[in-house]
Amino acid sequence: MKLKLGIPKGSLENATVDLFRRAGYVITVSTRSYFPAIDDPEIECMLIRAQEMARYVEDGILDAGLTGRDWVEENGARVEAIADLVYAKQSFGKVRWVLAVPESSDFRSVKDLEGKIIATELVATTERYLKAHGVTAKVEFSWGATEVKPPVLADAIVEVTETGSSLRANKLKIIDTVLESNTQLIANTESWKDAWKRRKLEDIRMLLEGAIAALGKVGLMLNVRQDQLEAVLKVLPALKRPTVSHLSDREWLAVNTILDESTVRSIIPRLKQAGAQGIVEYPLNKIVM
Repeated sequence: MKLKLGIPKGSLENATVDLFRRAGYVITVSTRSYFPAIDDPEIECMLIRAQEMARYVEDGILDAGLTGRDWVEENGARVEAIADLVYAKQSFGKVRWVLAVPESSDFRSVKDLEGKIIATELVATTERYLKAHGVTAKVEFSWGATEVKPPVLADAIVEVTETGSSLRANKLKIIDTVLESNTQLIANTESWKDAWKRRKLEDIRMLLEGAIAALGKVGLMLNVRQDQLEAVLKVLPALKRPTVSHLSDREWLAVNTILDESTVRSIIPRLKQAGAQGIVEYPLNKIVM
């Protein structure tokens, strides 16, 4: 038996392959094939656009796949959301679909777009958003380069953003958030009921969540004399609980902890001043709670 797993092709492809690598799976993508190799004989991968993933999972062509919650909602797909994997192509946070208009326009809210034209790839979601606000506007599907369409080809757009830099570069301002989204691991409802496939998916979920948890973290090991332990522990963040164990020399202790990578450069010199020796910083692939 094999688990048919969809890998999102496009902007999330590299981030997904890297996340699986951190989780312990080596996925090899070929430019000539839509079927990447994976070093697990029980998994069969297929590259699918994130926009289409939910539909293929719902229909059972795939047992599971990774896609954005936005595309699950856009397609109205009936699937099992197994895990929220908060990562995206530029960062490991959520993304927003925003309503944006030209900076030079008088539009201040969605109410100002009554009777106007809105370009977006997220048509159904945008139509539901407008209906919820009691606004009637024409929503046109955009095949790409959506940011350049206002004000000539559209009055406003609904576009996905992580930082807003592309919108600002095109002289657009955000007037509302239509939808927040993040990557999800989704499964076909029947596949989720299958005992073998469910166990396999639960294993994948655990390892992917462990890889997500380890992002931006590093491990730190050091040795310290017993009489200097308190000074060393005061340097470490208060909420961290390091592991402390005896060395063969009972006067010395080993301290092991996990820290945010961004804080280590300021902490290591202070640890040295407090009496720590043999300080080792090491990367982490997974943190499984």
